[in-house]
Amino acid sequence: MTKTLHGTVHGSTIHLEQDLGVVDGQEVEVHVRIVRPKKRLPGPPPGWNPDQVSSTAGALAASWTSDDDRILEEIHEDRKRETRREISG
Repeated sequence: MTKTLHGTVHGSTIHLEQDLGVVDGQEVEVHVRIVRPKKRLPGPPPGWNPDQVSSTAGALAASWTSDDDRILEEIHEDRKRETRREISG
């Protein structure tokens, strides 16, 4: 029997995307061909959980000060500042 399956390498283990369909313990011969990665659509990375983000976003709330707000505002304004120079001639 010959099958073509896709998987991902993790160290010396290959995690297959679907069941191989053979009994556990069966010896097999493996031929590996590297494939191009699938094109990812824009968006959050795999495994991203918005619930985890919201719980960590408030982690500093108890220690946040007005100085922290001022520093972030300075950084924000600095990023908006024009840094390119005019070329004369």
